[in-house]
Parts: sequence; C-alpha cells; structure tokens
Amino acid sequence: MYAPRFTISHKTLRAIGAVEAAREVIDNAPLIPDFEKEFQTDAVLRTVYHGTHIEGNDLSITQTRQVLEGETIVASERDVQEVINYRKVVEIINDVAQKRGGYDLDSLREIHWATVYHLVPEDKAGVFRTTQVVIREESTGNVIFTPPSAHQVPFLLAEFIEWLNAPESTEMHPVIRAAIAHYVLVTIHPFIEGNGRSTRAFANLIMLKEGYDMKRFFAIEEHFDRDLDRYYDAFFAVDNQSPNIAERDLTSWIEYFSEVVAQELSKIKEKVRKISIDSRMKLKIGEQVALSARQMKLIEYLHENGNVGMKDLKELMPMISEDTVLRDLKDLMKKGIIEKEGSTKASSYRIKS
Repeated sequence: MYAPRFTISHKTLRAIGAVEAAREVIDNAPLIPDFEKEFQTDAVLRTVYHGTHIEGNDLSITQTRQVLEGETIVASERDVQEVINYRKVVEIINDVAQKRGGYDLDSLREIHWATVYHLVPEDKAGVFRTTQVVIREESTGNVIFTPPSAHQVPFLLAEFIEWLNAPESTEMHPVIRAAIAHYVLVTIHPFIEGNGRSTRAFANLIMLKEGYDMKRFFAIEEHFDRDLDRYYDAFFAVDNQSPNIAERDLTSWIEYFSEVVAQELSKIKEKVRKISIDSRMKLKIGEQVALSARQMKLIEYLHENGNVGMKDLKELMPMISEDTVLRDLKDLMKKGIIEKEGSTKASSYRIKS
C-alpha cells in the first residue's frame, strides 16, 4: 500500500490553523439563503473559469458566465465545451460528496468522463491510459515530466485508493489528505488528457466529503491560476527528488497546498464577516437571524459609518421609500441588531453594542 512521506511542519500547522479559523466563521455565519446562493454561484463561476483557464481555455470570465447561464457566444467550440463539462464536474463532486462510504476509482473515472466529454474519443473518456505520455514545455518542446509507464497506472491507483481509505489515513486532516491526493494523481497522470482538471476536482471532493465544504463558497483553482509558476514549481520541487513516487517527501507540497487553501478561505471569511457583521447578527440564544438583502445593506452601511441618520439612509437607497426603510429599521431594532438614538426626525441609528 502506498504510504506518503511527509512532516507536519510549523508552516503547515499555521495554515491548518487559519483554515479552521475561517471554517468557524464561514460555517456559522448568519447569511440568509439569497446570500448563500449568491456566494455559491460565484464560487462555481470562479471554479469553472479558473479550472479551465489553467489548461489554456481562452474564454473570459464574462464569457464563462454567459455559457453557464445558457447563452450562446461566439467562441471556440472546444472552449465552450470545456466550460460546460467542468460545470458538470462540479455537480458530480457535490453529489458524490453526499454519498456514504469511502473513495473508489469509479468516482475518479466519472469525474474524468465528464471533464473530457465530447473532447476526446469516447473510448478514452473515463478510461485509464494504456500508452506512455510525456509532458513538454510549450515554448521549447522540451520534456519536463515523464509520468509512470501505462502498465503501472492501475497498480499505483489501486495502492493510492487503498491508502486513502485506510484508517491511518482517514485520521489525517482533510486538507492534508486533499493535498496528497492532488500530488499523487497528477504524478500518476492516469488519463491521456484532462488530468489536471480531474485531479483538482478529486482533491476538492475530499474536502467536500470530509466536512470542509465551507458552504461551497471557495474556489482554490483561482489561486492556482493566478500564480501558475509557483503552482508548477511546487510540483517540480517534489518530482525531482526521486523516480519512485513513494520515496518522495511531500512536505513542501503540503505546505504549499495548505497555504493556498488557508489564503482562499481567509478571503471568503473576511467577505462573509463583512456581510454578516459577525456575531452582531445573532440572537443572544445563539439562533441565526434571517434578513433581507436590503437589511443586509443597511447593516453593512451602519457598521462602516457608525451613527447614521435617515437622510443618509435615503441617499443610500434612493429608490426605496422612507416608510420601507423605517420598517426595515424597526425590524432590526426588534431583533436586537441596531439601536436608535433620539426620538425626532433628527434621530440616528447604529449597530447595537
């Protein structure tokens, strides 16, 4: 059975600590369903756009959004199909994450089939490669990576899945498990095409399945795409250690991967915190408070500006009647979120201390 070699460094521990801090805020943020849906839709867009852009897709993020919304655009058929496919992959990993039990190669094959649907011959989709492949540098044509031989692929994958489901592995932190899966699958390179997208999706599946879905607000593909040189350098730093995958020390890769997850989740944490105003929107008994989008806007404005009068609020929402704004304010006072100072038209409102 495969047994990864690595050390839990201080850098990894700091990253995992940041992940846990972000998870606490995100999972307990009192966001109303409309805002959760908005965050999730945005995360899917960023996952699909950056996940395909890494592999050379030329669509802009606006074009990607149009494709996801069912619009017809003028672009390469292949680029459009890649986006459609990766949206399906996101759906698949969300569904698989809900199933009980461990991991299997059928899930990996299903992810790959969806990734390359209509992009490769049908007999290559969801099928492990039977030929040798090499990875060449696009600018020079030089070979920069030679994956294991095709006859090794089934055995390496079987050993990897056995490790992933083993008790000693399941005791590890999900982010570390996802990092190891990401590296090992990229290195085995089990398919002729679509390995990168399939691997990143499988790593995401591990975090989703093991309770680190963070309400599906995050897209770590965005970080990889924006810093591709460091992403590839992190791979090569481990690849160059030994021809034998099992002998390579994955410490530096796990440090890199966990840092990326921590940074992305920390950004989401701050975005969530800004909207939900942390615990100020929770009742004393710990229940979550459901607010309208308009009330969210009012609270954010009050949080940023302190004491605010009706004149300011009318300028904030010029298309909303004063009576409607007052009703929203009264509801927020009733819920103990804000308080009123004064009793005349010159009165002001602020977040309740």
